[in-house]
Amino acid sequence: MNRASLEKRPDEVATMFDDVAPKYDVVNDVLSMGQTRRWRRIVVDAMDVKAGQKVLDLAAGTGTSSEPYADSGVDVVACDFSLGMLKVGKRRRPDIDFIAGDATNLPFADNSFDASTISFGLRNVVEPRKALEEMLRVTKPGGRLVIAEFSHPVVPLWRNLYTEYLMRALPAIATKVSSNPDAYVYLAESIRAWPDQDHLAQWLADAGWTDITYRNLSGGIVAVHRAQKPAEHRESVPVAKLRRQIKPRHQAG
Repeated sequence: MNRASLEKRPDEVATMFDDVAPKYDVVNDVLSMGQTRRWRRIVVDAMDVKAGQKVLDLAAGTGTSSEPYADSGVDVVACDFSLGMLKVGKRRRPDIDFIAGDATNLPFADNSFDASTISFGLRNVVEPRKALEEMLRVTKPGGRLVIAEFSHPVVPLWRNLYTEYLMRALPAIATKVSSNPDAYVYLAESIRAWPDQDHLAQWLADAGWTDITYRNLSGGIVAVHRAQKPAEHRESVPVAKLRRQIKPRHQAG
């Protein structure tokens, strides 16, 4: 069985996701105790796109995250670097455009999309900050970016319990329900190593995004960051100033 390392070599990560593609969505539902679907609905609401607009759904995998847009008449492009994931998605939803692509070198022209989003995939990119720059490039001026990613619980006791679940319970459960439980050891490690909410907000500012906010879900297990592409280029904001400008919402919703 394939397991990627935290060096996140693209070939290793792609092969690992190819391995888990057939049961990926089912396993995610089990491991998140059904929360994944609710988190994705919140992302769709945050995108606030309308029929006829064009959306990039990066790291879309099997297209589960792309379906709500397609169902509401939005022109969505599901982009991922795992061919196995894309094949599973295309068989289920032939009406959605599935395109293979590298998040750090997207195969799209400048200003192609009204909005861009990535859910639970940014931490698997070898150069996530480059991916943020690429999404800025392909998004139209004034367009929105929404990121959902595992983050850091804001209550210390809850953070400790969650870390124990990640490193012990999650791999054990994956052994029962996944064809490649080693992949979920990598996923647990990648979640634990991922930077916190404020650090991701700073990365967004450094990449050129503005109007940055985030909302904590499930006590900070997941954070949904929102940002906008400015009409004109602006320099990045220093971290101390940025922390005064971002508007975190620390509720558990």
